[in-house]
Parts: sequence; C-alpha cells; structure tokens
Amino acid sequence: MIRSMTGFGRGRAESEKRSVTVEMKSVNHRFCEIIVRMPRQLIEIEDKIKKIIQTYIKRGRVEVFVTISGEEIAKTKLQTDWQLLDEYMSAFEQIQNRYQLSHSVQMQDVLHMPEVMTTYEEEINHAPIHKLVFEAVETAVNQLFEMREQEGTELYRDLVKYLQDIQRLRDEVVTLAPTVAEQYQEKIKKKLTDYLEGAFDEQRVLTEVALFAEKADINEELTRIQSHITQFSQTLETNDSVGRKLDFLVQELNREMNTIGAKANNGKIAQSVINMKTQLERIKEQVQNIE
Repeated sequence: MIRSMTGFGRGRAESEKRSVTVEMKSVNHRFCEIIVRMPRQLIEIEDKIKKIIQTYIKRGRVEVFVTISGEEIAKTKLQTDWQLLDEYMSAFEQIQNRYQLSHSVQMQDVLHMPEVMTTYEEEINHAPIHKLVFEAVETAVNQLFEMREQEGTELYRDLVKYLQDIQRLRDEVVTLAPTVAEQYQEKIKKKLTDYLEGAFDEQRVLTEVALFAEKADINEELTRIQSHITQFSQTLETNDSVGRKLDFLVQELNREMNTIGAKANNGKIAQSVINMKTQLERIKEQVQNIE
C-alpha cells in the first residue's frame, strides 16, 4: 500500500537519571533528507539516528528534535593556568616597582586576565544516553511510519476513484472516435451540396476524408492511455516507494490527453479530454505527497 510523505511521531525513553524525548515530522521532498537537531555532545550518533530512520522512510524531508531532561549530559569545569598567572603577577610587580605605582592587583583584575581562567567540559560516559536516544527514535519513527501509512490509505482511495473516472472517460472517447471521420464526411458533403448544388466528385471527398481520418486517428494515444492506467493501478498495489513512478505516469497521461485534444476535431471528445485532465490534475496533486 502507498504511503504519504507527511506525518508526525513522538518517542520517549527514561532512566533513573535522565529522560529523552524524540519528536519528528516529515513533509514532501523529492529525495530522503533527514535533519537532526540535538545537543552537540551527541553529534557522534547523528549518522546512526539517520540510519534507523532510513530503514522506515525512503522519501520526504524529516526533521528530528532530541531533547534531554534530568541530569546534565556535560559537566563544566573551571581551570586556572597558574603558570600564566604567575607571569602576569611578576609582570605587574615589575611595572609597580618601575613606575612607583601604589595600586595592588585585585581579584577583579585577575578575572580579566586573558587565558588565565578557562572552562572545559569533563568527559563522561554517554553510552547510557545513546541507548535512550536510540530507543526513543525507534518509537518516534514507528509512529511516524504508521501515520504515513494511514494517510496513504486515504490517498489510495482518492486516487482509485479519480483513476476510475479517467478510465470511464477514456472508454467514452473510444466509442466516439470512429464517428469522427463519418461526421467529417457528412460535413464536407453538405457544404459541397449547398455550394455546388450536388455536383461534386464523390471520390475526391472520400480521399479528403481518408486524409483527415489519418491525421485525426487517436487509437494509438488511447491504447497508451490504457497502458498507463493499468500501470498506475498496479503500482498503487505495491509496497515500494512509488511516488516518482506515479509522477512519471501522470506526465505521460497528460501528454497523451493533450495529443488527443489537439487531433480529435470533435466537441464531445474535446469535452471528455477536459474532464479527463481535470481528474488527472487531482491525481497530480495527490501524487506529490506519495513516498
């Protein structure tokens, strides 16, 4: 069954120290694009997160949001460069003696000394956090996948209906097609009879009609439309990522319909083509959302 490219999923995993929440949403996209937003301390597992998601999602733009609450995943420490501070103090003492300055170094002076006091993150074991993240990602992507399947079911029903309408209209054109040359022949005969009072060359009329029939022949286009309808219907029943193939078939159907509209010099056929293209436009809109 086909799947939509839009959906939302949410997963949560907890331990005694922390809680991880993963939310992801997906929208239409030509390819599979996954954007992960999470604390930079977890950047090393970004590729693993994407690989988990890619086992479920083949097309669409997926945004992933990872939030962590509870115990902090990074501990900030303060470090003092005592050797550098000693050099600063020695330099200040030399300046004070050389220029007979009375002002002594205060604590706020030390805090403003470049590179003397710096912060750094203490390394901690992130493996337990990684496990929670992966667990939450699995839950979220499963929910996302299920929603995409549910929406795909609705898309399937609409597409089948529109395709059935196109099939019916195509069959109407098949019935009308043989009458086009006959109507053209009667039209020519009537004009010639009115103009020449019945004195005209019957063979020449038949030759003209034959040339017209050849130019207006739409049997090949009707056959291709039937083939595309059959392929479209069969593709809807597969479990693969079929959005691009369906989009291609829509383009091919549109081309054949345009050709019929241009070749068939018949009002009823023209109206049927317009109705077919209306249904095809609805299909096109839906196909844009199929994985």
